[in-house]
Amino acid sequence: MLAKLKILFVGVVLGAVIAFPLGMNHGRGAPLLSNPFARRDLGDSVKEKAEALVEGAREKLHEVTRPEPKRDNR
Repeated sequence: MLAKLKILFVGVVLGAVIAFPLGMNHGRGAPLLSNPFARRDLGDSVKEKAEALVEGAREKLHEVTRPEPKRDNR
């Protein structure tokens, strides 16, 4: 019984050691096998998010301001 508990404990510890960095990378949107402790430049991440926001707003504006097709009144 003690051997099974030891194996279970080792499995939980190894799982946590492997899952922790993978979870950090997944949360950051980084590739899973990259360094989770690498220094991230805040300016670059803000710039990327702002560009995506501006592009989304631009697409919505084009969609809203598109002229309606003319109807044929017969």
